[in-house]
Amino acid sequence: MQIRILSAADVRQALPMAAAIEGMKDAFAQLSAGTAHVPLRLRVAMPEAYGLSLIMPAFMQGSGDLAVKVVSVFNENPARGLPLIHGVVLALDPQTGQPLALLEGGSLTAIRTGAGAGAATELLALPECQTAAIIGSGVQARTLLEAICTVRSIRSVRVFSPNAQHAAAFAEAMRGQGPVPQAVQAVASAAAAVRGADIICAATTSHTPVFSGKDLQPGAHVNGVGSFTPEMQEVDLETIQRALVVVDSRASAWEEAGDLIQPLRAGSITKDRIHAELGELLRGVKPGRSSAAQITYFKACGSAAQDAVAARIAVNNAVLHNLGTLVEL
Repeated sequence: MQIRILSAADVRQALPMAAAIEGMKDAFAQLSAGTAHVPLRLRVAMPEAYGLSLIMPAFMQGSGDLAVKVVSVFNENPARGLPLIHGVVLALDPQTGQPLALLEGGSLTAIRTGAGAGAATELLALPECQTAAIIGSGVQARTLLEAICTVRSIRSVRVFSPNAQHAAAFAEAMRGQGPVPQAVQAVASAAAAVRGADIICAATTSHTPVFSGKDLQPGAHVNGVGSFTPEMQEVDLETIQRALVVVDSRASAWEEAGDLIQPLRAGSITKDRIHAELGELLRGVKPGRSSAAQITYFKACGSAAQDAVAARIAVNNAVLHNLGTLVEL
């Protein structure tokens, strides 16, 4: 029996952003239709090491994808010169359970998360969007920017990070990459990034809001993908109260999204503040944006459904283009 091993470089080649965005639409639609079997992810905390490991299985009945991801987030890693996130995805044959491929999970997670926000941006952001703000300057911020520039003709980008050197390096690295415009600049504050922006993306591990909802212009669209525990909150109450709120999964949102859980616990919002799951918009079950002035907000916790679909796309392309390494088990 052979298994295909895909490195980070292999995954990036086998999972182009446009294909990933289309795949995420399928994943979210199946998730909301109930044909995706996705248990809430199992968490194993290592508090002394400021780390968390997540085990995320999924079976996509509609498309026949079966995969398990193990991903770890260790907050001290960047100071050690290591990636914040390590992970692997094991793709399995849904008929036999035979392992098909082992994919580097950090790159797959970054691409599928960016692609999920790209799908939300395609559905919710105004068609004429031209200006984007990126809060954060890590790996996830890169795929978010690529994704929104894939679905909208962005002409200028402002990026803010508390680490000015990181923000400047991000701007330099992303200028002119694929669909990203040349006009990418680091700015000195979150307010300078957000004011006047048509699309705002937050990709941080912050426990406190990273921008003020008061700075959002009418018609803006916000993607929040960084916070993934009840204690984390990168988007403030002002944004939640002003926006049409769409999530990837209601169950995950009320279990994991501190941006929503914290104001719910404080009595500032109720559960009906969530308008819809993205899959409900894709399936036509719920309407999306209702006016050009409406602010929209997509909160992504991330789902193993995305990993399973992304893994299938990557594995199929890897077989087609002979990527990766075949290993005898």
